[in-house]
Amino acid sequence: LDCSSLTSITIPNSVTSIGESAFSGCSSLTSITIPNSVTSIREYTFYNCSSLTSITIPNSVTSIGHDAFSWCSGLTSVTIPNSVTSIGDYAFNSCSNLENVYCYAEVVPLAPVYVFYNSDIEKATLHVPASAIEAYKTTEPWSAFGTFKTIEGTVGIESVEDRGIAIQSA
Repeated sequence: LDCSSLTSITIPNSVTSIGESAFSGCSSLTSITIPNSVTSIREYTFYNCSSLTSITIPNSVTSIGHDAFSWCSGLTSVTIPNSVTSIGDYAFNSCSNLENVYCYAEVVPLAPVYVFYNSDIEKATLHVPASAIEAYKTTEPWSAFGTFKTIEGTVGIESVEDRGIAIQSA
């Protein structure tokens, strides 16, 4: 499949899984919208999408396959939601321009040591929930990030609902 001139993709809400290597080699792809219906990002899905600068993974995704964003050399920002529990080997391999990774998971996602292989993460900032920052600092591969920052305002409506708080107007 030669998709080297494709610049933008919007995946419809009916899609639950993006196939292995689906957008591999789409080197001109600058924008991708992944809907909340997708539950997993498979192996090599965005392999060598070198023009992609940022990716926001929706809160429906629980796993990211190996090499999913490998060789996405233009990637500067990645947002990983609280729903992600596992990330495959080399998922962000050779993403050499990574500056910011926002990981909302309060339980450190299971990730092998080579997730960020050859990605210069010692120059990047990892943004995580305050409650988990110490766990990220002491767990590989996350511990290799150069800077750690807490994500401000991570308490949302979901957290309020979980605590059973009722808001009523008088």
